[in-house]
Amino acid sequence: MNYFQKNKKNIIIGVIATLLIAALVALWLQKKVIHSADDIVGVVYPSSVAVGDTLLFEDKTQFAKTKRWSFGDGTTSDKSSGIHFYNKPGYYQVTLIIDNKYSKSFPVMVSARSLPKPKDTTKNKTLIDAQTQAMQFENVQFRAVSDAKQFTWKFGETGNIDSKDKLAIYSYKKPGDYIVTLYTDESEEPILHQIKILPAYDALEEEVSVEDAYAKIDNDFKYHLQQIANGNSFNMHYNYLLRTYLCNNENTVVKVNDSKVNNFYMYCAGLQFDKNNVIQTVKVNFDDAQNCVTKVDINQSK
Repeated sequence: MNYFQKNKKNIIIGVIATLLIAALVALWLQKKVIHSADDIVGVVYPSSVAVGDTLLFEDKTQFAKTKRWSFGDGTTSDKSSGIHFYNKPGYYQVTLIIDNKYSKSFPVMVSARSLPKPKDTTKNKTLIDAQTQAMQFENVQFRAVSDAKQFTWKFGETGNIDSKDKLAIYSYKKPGDYIVTLYTDESEEPILHQIKILPAYDALEEEVSVEDAYAKIDNDFKYHLQQIANGNSFNMHYNYLLRTYLCNNENTVVKVNDSKVNNFYMYCAGLQFDKNNVIQTVKVNFDDAQNCVTKVDINQSK
């Protein structure tokens, strides 16, 4: 009986054991040397961000010699971990490449950042609708442009509360510059409006000659008509002439260039819309009591 036959059983057991050990060694070597994408240990979070938000990335792959992150927007990084920001919304694939051989992708959804709605500064905003210049003793209208329910006006002359209406009318007793103040139940701060009050026509002093007195009146009348012709405040200049010289008679006769006859209101209304007229001369005619102008002769041209 030869050696093989005599030790057949032991030889078979040895061969099997050797093969088993070889298989175990091969498996171990495969684990240590041969890898796949499944062996990559990388994370990207969160998977949904908004433009400008922070995206975190980290790789803990043990066998990696080199690594590169590609974020899908044209930028890359060789760091093991860090942060990234997207400038535009969209769907991106973040890819981790290990040793230029193995890769793993992570989907990231980037949404547009919602902008906060701007505060509506026009809501409940109160404005004062009023002229910026008026005459002494003229009735000036002040209107609150607001949805408020309560209004408190101070027109700056008396220092007291002058009105509590949404639409207020006030007549200044003295010329000067005034600050109008309006308080409402919807405004944290008072609303301010500046107005200039021009002096009204003063009674002529006794030492002034009659000729000079009439010339002063003619020139004053001419000035305010020219202001209307220039497109300035119609109400201010019209009411000043009406109250100061015409005794509030809108039908006072006006004769233009020795031919056209009209009443004062129609003449001024036409002067307002037919602008660029130049008032050359004005001559007023008083009644017998020298109190009211009854006729106005005007020379004008364009």
